[in-house]
Amino acid sequence: MFGNYLIGLREGLEASLVVCILIAYLVKTGRRDALRPVWLGIGVAIALSMSFGAALEFGSQELTFEAQEALGGSLSVFSVGLVTWMVFWMRRTARHLKAELHGKLDAALAMGTGALVATAFLAVGREGLETALFVWAAVRASNDGTADPLTGVVLGLLTAVVLGWLFYRGALKINLAKFFTWTGGMLVVVAAGVLAYGVHDLQEADFFPGVHSLAFDISATISPDSWYGTLLKGVFNFQPDPTVLQAWVWVAYLVPTLAVFLLPGRVAPSKAAPKEPEPHDTQVAPSAVRSSDGRSGADAGDDADGVHDGARRAGEHPVGGQG
Repeated sequence: MFGNYLIGLREGLEASLVVCILIAYLVKTGRRDALRPVWLGIGVAIALSMSFGAALEFGSQELTFEAQEALGGSLSVFSVGLVTWMVFWMRRTARHLKAELHGKLDAALAMGTGALVATAFLAVGREGLETALFVWAAVRASNDGTADPLTGVVLGLLTAVVLGWLFYRGALKINLAKFFTWTGGMLVVVAAGVLAYGVHDLQEADFFPGVHSLAFDISATISPDSWYGTLLKGVFNFQPDPTVLQAWVWVAYLVPTLAVFLLPGRVAPSKAAPKEPEPHDTQVAPSAVRSSDGRSGADAGDDADGVHDGARRAGEHPVGGQG
């Protein structure tokens, strides 16, 4: 359940931050008239993501056993690749996410209502579809016949919504760079279990051989029905009797991916991100640029979490070419 809660929290918080940034920017720049099309785009993106998840769940039930295993395994492998790219991308760009979204929103404001709907839809829809796919694969991998996996995901998403609201209100401030680093590392561990489960599905669908060739079997020591077996299954998608191919795939993915992800110096890029100008910032001294380039990853994280303060500063800039 914890692993699925983590997925819901991590994926949901990204979407919540995107919504928070878009809404806060419009409010602080006095463009409340643009809130309705933005909310429309967000609503359509959420509806599409839920429909996609429902189609995966109910559509796969109409297939034969082999087709279900082939579909589930293929989508599990694809979702792991997608999430792996996402955790690396978010760690690199967390501190610049606000400025990037502000730029897209400025362009949309200049183009009109349709562009606003499209911007909000694309910004949230990408996160939603990605979340729906990985949640479906993870719940399928850790499903033990109960509603616990889905409950964990829902609780994680609700927590993310509450955190997003607190960010918007300015009542909560955390180091987002560190948050995404730690949760990203844990998500890589969860993804390794999902990948191993997907490979096992493909073996059962006869895409890969060796479905009866076990690497080990410790079911007598760690029973899947015990509380600790259930805990390991829920957190790490642990299986006490994996095939040889499953075990090799798990190690081959987890060890290098986690090692590269946790390498020091990956939080801040080699070049300093462009700073959002204050009204008095007409020029930046070279020494200030060098100082900004040399900031530590912890300081970079402090830049990433100022959603509320960033929106306040953004309100002092012209929007869509207007003074």
